[in-house]
Amino acid sequence: MKAFVTGASGFIGRALLTRLAADGWDVGGVDLVADAARGVVAGDIAEPGAWQDAAAGADVVIHTAAVVSMRGDDPRAVWRVNALGTARALEAARRAGAARFVHLSSVTVFGFAFPDGVDESYPCEPNGVPYVDTKIASEALVLRAHAAGEIDCTVIRPGDVYGPGSRPWTLLPLEELRRNRFILPARGRGIFSPVYIDNLVDGIVAAAQSPAASGGVFSLSDGAGVTTHEFFHHYAKLLDKPLRSVPTPLAVRLAAVASLAARGRTEVNASSARYLARTGTYSIARARETFGYAPTIDLTEGMTRTAAWLRAERLV
Repeated sequence: MKAFVTGASGFIGRALLTRLAADGWDVGGVDLVADAARGVVAGDIAEPGAWQDAAAGADVVIHTAAVVSMRGDDPRAVWRVNALGTARALEAARRAGAARFVHLSSVTVFGFAFPDGVDESYPCEPNGVPYVDTKIASEALVLRAHAAGEIDCTVIRPGDVYGPGSRPWTLLPLEELRRNRFILPARGRGIFSPVYIDNLVDGIVAAAQSPAASGGVFSLSDGAGVTTHEFFHHYAKLLDKPLRSVPTPLAVRLAAVASLAARGRTEVNASSARYLARTGTYSIARARETFGYAPTIDLTEGMTRTAAWLRAERLV
């Protein structure tokens, strides 16, 4: 089997490429900078080009490339990568003759207020955050291509992905804690839905090979929600830092001021504060039933592995 991964040098893309190669797949991919040793070519996924030809012969194209951020970035710039880039990746997959296109979306498409145990039948909710809205748009492109019979597609909605190399849920929280700027909304009682990177990769690989997953949309997490205090306490303990929390309205105001001071060039903003104040979890029942998704690494083990990596990289 041959797989082509977009965003192949990113957090999730790199982990996928490594796993597939270890499993004996013929692998390749695209990212902004080439990495010949790993079969990664250089390319801008929002532009047609030679990178699309590198997917030739792939059985599966896995699309992980995206702008992943809650910052107040230029909405069109985010759309260019997350939506237009998805259209270009679909073109590459069709030209390659791939049997399956696996698209990584996000649980953020449910919005920030949804029923506990929400499943994939619940409608997406645009909320003005460029990342959220463009992920909804990209899903529509993928599902349209599947419905039109152009290529079999599967959509994966990861939860809050953490682990070695995770920027949003490992590296950034550590940095904010180190600077004494990390404050949780909802007094730390917001619900976090972690998914350790190895669990997510297991699910993506299983979905890519499952005939039953064709045309489906699947949320993947570790299967249990925890409070934000419980999750981020692991990082605070590593740094021997206090973990502060305040009521949500105050957290939103403080985050908005921080964003204004940084001219929007920060993940600390009103949107991220509201995201961490969520109260619901995401059901993974459909993935369990369809392709046997069964996360094996719980939060304790995941954080143990993450801490070991952080120490090895001298980040703590």
